Amino acid sequence: MNNWSWDIFFDAFPIVIQGLGITIALTVACYLFALIFGFAWTFLRRIPFKPLNWIVTWVMEFIRSTPPLVQLFFLFYAWPMVPVVGVTLDPFTCAVLGLGVHFSTYIGEVYRSGIEGVEKGQWEASKALNFSTRQKWSKIILPQAIPPTIPMLGNYLIIMFKEVPLASTIGVVGILHMANSYGAQHWKYLEALTIVAILFLALSYPSAILIKKLEKKMNRRFDKKAPSGSKPIEEGKGAVS
Repeated sequence: MNNWSWDIFFDAFPIVIQGLGITIALTVACYLFALIFGFAWTFLRRIPFKPLNWIVTWVMEFIRSTPPLVQLFFLFYAWPMVPVVGVTLDPFTCAVLGLGVHFSTYIGEVYRSGIEGVEKGQWEASKALNFSTRQKWSKIILPQAIPPTIPMLGNYLIIMFKEVPLASTIGVVGILHMANSYGAQHWKYLEALTIVAILFLALSYPSAILIKKLEKKMNRRFDKKAPSGSKPIEEGKGAVS
C-alpha cells in the first residue's frame, strides 16, 4: 500500500519541478502556433470557392474529432514512415505541431464568431471609405472582433496548459514525465503526481483571474473607443456622398 510520506514529497519536489520550464515553454509555443494558425483556418473558410471551403471544413472537423493523443502518436511514430514526405521530428517540435494544429481548429472558430459578430454596417463603411483589404481588417474589423473573443481564447490557453502533459507520452520531459520517472525509480507515485497537480493548480488559477481582468480592461477600452470610432465613419460617408 502506497502510504503518504512527506519525506518522499520533499525529495521528489525539486526533481519534478525541473520539468516546469519545459511544460510552460511548450504551452506558450503551442498556444502561439494555434493563435497564428487559427487565422489561417478562418480566412481559408472565407474564400468564396465551395470545393476549397468544403475541404477545409472537413479537415477541421476531422482534427477536432480525433483525440490529440492519437494525433501526437501519429506525428511521432507513424509520420516518419510515410514515403517521400515523412520526416522524423523531435518530441518538442512534434508536440507543438500536434497540439498547436489541434487547438487551432477551435481557435479558428472563435475568430470566426468574433468576425461574424461585427455589424454589417462596419463592413459597408469600410467599403464606402475605399479602405484597402489590409486597412479594413486592421482598422475596423479585427479591433471590434478580437476583444469579445478574449474570454474564449483565455479559456483555451488554460485548457491547452492542462493538455500539454499528453506530450510526455512521446518523450517531452515536462513535470508529468519527471513525476513518472521518479515514481518508476522509487515506486512512489502518489507524492510525485500530487506535486504535478499542485503545480497545475498554482498556475491555472492565477491565469484564470488574470484573463478575467484582461477581459474587463479590453471591454472598457473597447467601450471608450466605440463612440469616437463611429464619428469618422459618418464623416467619411458624408465625404463620399
